[in-house]
Amino acid sequence: MPRKKQPKNLSQARKLRREMTLPEVLLWNLLRRSPDGIHFRRQHELGGFFLDFYCARAKLCIEVDGIAHNMGDRPQRDEARNAALAAMDVETMRIPASEVLKSLEEVAEALVRRCKR
Repeated sequence: MPRKKQPKNLSQARKLRREMTLPEVLLWNLLRRSPDGIHFRRQHELGGFFLDFYCARAKLCIEVDGIAHNMGDRPQRDEARNAALAAMDVETMRIPASEVLKSLEEVAEALVRRCKR
C-alpha cells in the first residue's frame, strides 16, 4: 500500500524541528518536560506561520531571535507577523538568542511563570 503523502505544513514543521538553532534546542530541552504542567509545542504551525514555541493554554508564541532579526526588513516582517498573530488572539514574546545562551534556566522559568498567569 502506498504511503500517504504528508501535508506540506507538517513536512515543513518536521524540517524546522531538525534544523533548530542551539538556543532553541537548549530551551526546548527544558520546556519539553512540561514544567509545572505547562505544555509547550515546538515549530508549531498557526495561521501560516511556524512558531518557535507555542503554549496553547496561554495563547503565547515564543520566538527566539538571533542577530538576523535586527537586520534588513526583518524587524518590519516580525512586527507584521506579531500583528497577524495578535489578530488571532495570540501574544508574541521575543527573546534574544543571546539571552537564552546566557541565562537559560531563568528564561525557561520566566516563560513558565508567564504561561501560568
